[in-house]
Amino acid sequence: MSAFKRKRGGRGPVDKKAKKAKIVADGGEAPRETEREEKNEITVPAPVSSGKWTNKERVLIFSSRGINFRTRHLMQDLRTMMPHSKADTKMDRKDKLFVVNEVCEIKNCNKCLFFEAKKKQDLYMWVSNSPHGPSAKFLVQNIHTLAELKMTGNCLKGSRPLLSFDPKFDKEPQYALLKELFIQTFSTPRYHPKSQPFVDHVFTFTIADNRIWFRNYQIIEEDASLVEIGPRFVLNLIKIFQGSFGGPTLYENPGFQSPNMHRREIRLAAAAKVREKQMVKEMQKMKRTDTKVDLVRDITADVFLTPAEEKPVHIETEAPEPKVSKKKQKPFKRQRMQMARR
Repeated sequence: MSAFKRKRGGRGPVDKKAKKAKIVADGGEAPRETEREEKNEITVPAPVSSGKWTNKERVLIFSSRGINFRTRHLMQDLRTMMPHSKADTKMDRKDKLFVVNEVCEIKNCNKCLFFEAKKKQDLYMWVSNSPHGPSAKFLVQNIHTLAELKMTGNCLKGSRPLLSFDPKFDKEPQYALLKELFIQTFSTPRYHPKSQPFVDHVFTFTIADNRIWFRNYQIIEEDASLVEIGPRFVLNLIKIFQGSFGGPTLYENPGFQSPNMHRREIRLAAAAKVREKQMVKEMQKMKRTDTKVDLVRDITADVFLTPAEEKPVHIETEAPEPKVSKKKQKPFKRQRMQMARR
């Protein structure tokens, strides 16, 4: 089939007299070559994304100083998946978190994903509706990026995702609030200039072990099965605030344990294990010494002992006579010499 020229002004009103290309079913007759030669152009309908862009949601994704390479790659993956996101330079750790609202206002963003690093090993994520709130603070765990996972799935850059939520999000009020916050943050606005009019991947938010598990899957056209793309991470909820990056606390997770306390418990458990080993060694040493004493003293030796007869006590008032030795004493050498001279 020869290529057709696209008529200028295809997005405008469609010419009713122009002929459209016919899709012929199997067994039907193809359009005549003479008709195509007479007028070698057709009108192409306007794309779906040419509608009016009404949802002006913009998400600012940036972090504080002190993050590691894994967090930096995670931020880059989120910016790739979310065409309505914006980037900014790292914020100084000495600044207060309320400065983030001013940065969002400068960047013309009404949502924010802020990654806060502490001690170069703990990562916290803020999801905020700037500038009026609410906002939620999470501890990010088990981060795996796109480059690390090496998944077989792939999706079109800029395509709009489907958001899949666990049924538990509708049962408790704090999860219902987070669900609405995630919908407004992670969903790509319709007719966004940088988005594509396709839906080929799914963002899943699952609640397990009092944590929110994030996964990204590709929808395969053949059998509608899912293949994981990445990235993946786990969010442990800490607090939900009424304002943006502060304000009254709406919800506090009672089962949350800070990483410092967790590391302290690990150290205490290791120290207790060392002390237990030392106590076991001392007990074994004492047991060995006790067994040696028992071996020296025979317990069965007292079985055959019989008490002796009692004898009357005799008290001597006079000194005993000296004993006379029967053996004749040999004279000394001097006496022998005198006897020899005589």
